[in-house]
Amino acid sequence: MTPARIGIVTVSDRASRGEYEDKGGPAIVEYFREVLSSPWEPVARVISDDQTLIEETLMELCDMQGCCVVVTTGGTGPAIRDVTPEATVTVADKLMPGFGELMRKVSLEKVPTAILSRQTAAIRGKSLIVNLPGQPKAIRECLDAVMPAIPYCVDLIEGPRLETNPDRIVAFRPKK
Repeated sequence: MTPARIGIVTVSDRASRGEYEDKGGPAIVEYFREVLSSPWEPVARVISDDQTLIEETLMELCDMQGCCVVVTTGGTGPAIRDVTPEATVTVADKLMPGFGELMRKVSLEKVPTAILSRQTAAIRGKSLIVNLPGQPKAIRECLDAVMPAIPYCVDLIEGPRLETNPDRIVAFRPKK
């Protein structure tokens, strides 16, 4: 069985320059190792907060690397250089606003500043792109919220079958 490819993009000026340790990307890899039981492999990138570069990276991971899921971390706040959602919307074929709505709801239960977060999700071809916040704890909380829907979403866009570890996350799939 060919492993599914999952793109992991850390969007951070400081991490891309080596001034700051990337904690978001490794937290995402660790998360997927814990919840996915089917074979998969990460395709990781660490890039600066540049909209054109983010767009090019998302297109490369979706169109050329064949990633069924691309998860970004960082660049979802209100700061001037936070442009990950704009890049995602620009390359999207379809927007998936429910992902961002659910992630914000879950985050608001933890911190009032979650209302400042602009996470979103979109489909590009046969790839699901999900924008996550930058903090490892928030990444885990947000992925726990949306992960039950990700395998079925990937099924619907004709991607590889993703199986989850039922002791950790139960993926929703309608009964046939």
